[in-house]
Amino acid sequence: MNIVTIVGARPQFIKAAPVSRELRHRHTEVLVHTGQHYDHNMSAVFFDELRIPAPDYDLGVGSGPHGGQTGAMLARIEEVLLERRPDWVLIYGDTNSTLAGALAAAKLLIPICHIEAGLRSFNRRMPEEINRVVADRLSELLLCPSGTAVDNLAIEGIVRGVHIVGDVMADALADAAGRAAGRSDVLERLGLSHKAYLLATVHRAENTEDPARLLALLGVLAEMEEPVVFPVHPGTRRRLAELGFSCAVPGAADVRGAPNPICIEPLGYLDMVKLEGAARMILTDSGGMQKEAYWLGVPCLTLRDETEWVETVRAGWNRVVGADRERILDAVRLWNPPPERPALYGDAHAAARCIERMEQAAP
Repeated sequence: MNIVTIVGARPQFIKAAPVSRELRHRHTEVLVHTGQHYDHNMSAVFFDELRIPAPDYDLGVGSGPHGGQTGAMLARIEEVLLERRPDWVLIYGDTNSTLAGALAAAKLLIPICHIEAGLRSFNRRMPEEINRVVADRLSELLLCPSGTAVDNLAIEGIVRGVHIVGDVMADALADAAGRAAGRSDVLERLGLSHKAYLLATVHRAENTEDPARLLALLGVLAEMEEPVVFPVHPGTRRRLAELGFSCAVPGAADVRGAPNPICIEPLGYLDMVKLEGAARMILTDSGGMQKEAYWLGVPCLTLRDETEWVETVRAGWNRVVGADRERILDAVRLWNPPPERPALYGDAHAAARCIERMEQAAP
């Protein structure tokens, strides 16, 4: 098979890493990077650390409004697909790169395989929700991480080509965790102690595009009694600057004396995995980090009003707290997850199952 894979954002690089390695043992892959995330710490370092082959095409679209960014991606992806004429277009997750890849392939009648299909927040105000709903409608092969995702598709009348394969991010984490233990010195660089700090990330539009909500989140992080390490997404940093909020990176390597939140630049994957695993608790609006926290055995507070990863909430290891100050502070101070942590989202062999399903469904 000849496959064109579309990626563009940090979570997609993580998901693509195990699938691309497995795919290239048996088939031909052309990797297209839309350039949605283009900062070195959000892109190039991930290709290096995740051992992803260099992109065959780097479309260089960059940031911008949703319509303009998606439209530019659509036009450039179409050119690649007309040149390559693949058997499959492979897309991941719910970004604008996902949507553009799905639209370009569908208009050219090229079969689409969507990895991480069936997720729903049931919040149409989220750009990601629109992207994933459209991508699922256009896909011939829908590879789901859980039974909940399959059920979501069935409710919408999508039952053909739907399969549970597990979560490919578990594959990536299993590969990276051991290497992070030996290669990352991020705790030493930042002067942090094991389980003696919180880790926070904020990047979703529902948080960054609402000034009052974003500043409320920064305010509650400032109230914490222990260090709060805050790798700042470039988009979040721009938004904070527009609001007049200074989020300077501490000059000293040891950040223990810095006020909360302790702003740092985005980290590579190995450093981030090490930082996640050693945190006492994670506060995030990232879907990927909710799962990584669960797999690493770290309690997680989701800074949104809902989550697609409902299984982590049912298991008692994830609490959805939104931007509510009292709920966040109470959870940080008083909440502990149960001792049991059931296995979720597969066995870290999802990538192989994805390839097998593509082979069985090959046009």
